[in-house]
Amino acid sequence: MTLETTALTGKRIVLTGGTTGIGRATLALLAEEGARVLTFGRYQGALDEALALTATHEKAIGIVADAATKEGVDSVFAAADAELGGVDILVTCAALGAQPIHEMDDADWRYVIDTNLTGTLACARAAIRRMEKQGGGHLLFVGSISTEIKAEGESVYAATKAGIQAFAETLRKEVAEKNIKVSVIQPGSVDTDMQECSDEEKAEAVARAEMLHAEEIAEAIRFVLTRGTASDVVNLRIEPLVQKTS
Repeated sequence: MTLETTALTGKRIVLTGGTTGIGRATLALLAEEGARVLTFGRYQGALDEALALTATHEKAIGIVADAATKEGVDSVFAAADAELGGVDILVTCAALGAQPIHEMDDADWRYVIDTNLTGTLACARAAIRRMEKQGGGHLLFVGSISTEIKAEGESVYAATKAGIQAFAETLRKEVAEKNIKVSVIQPGSVDTDMQECSDEEKAEAVARAEMLHAEEIAEAIRFVLTRGTASDVVNLRIEPLVQKTS
């Protein structure tokens, strides 16, 4: 028996949050697989650095846009239409960390929700409208185990990730007949810019198996995207061996 897999070569992929952390690692890996990737971020400098780190960056393009705004999302998918000619896969990594809601200014916690949750839904809507016209596609959302562990200090962040989880699990029932897959990756602690500790502390946490490298999540994303046409990895939870649960 030969296991069917899906090649990523030539796939048209919109990747949110590709300038830092998991998104940046995923950008490099998908480009290496031969995919045509469009990513975006809020800052030109970080975008340039992410594209430069991609060995085959001629297959990756980027624009400056903000996932928290309608204008930003519209500009991303207009660019996808113009540069890629459509969207086969959407991978959402864009997310911001947060403090407890009572410790944040009103505009700040609303911006986190607009980035993490509203922006994800808006990108999914735009991708679905394109995928249903072409006969199918794949939506992959990066969630978080924060929805399960509900750690102190993560009330706003956990709310956004729980929203993505519920959205994805419901959405897949709504778009399965359109031949659109829906998957969620739930990472545990990852060595990214979101961590409120120094690079040295992050390296020590990785050495103690308390934190994962972003590249390990990118590998999980590749695994999910390359399954055969008849299978859908609905939810994949990946965490360090010694994961803090509170």
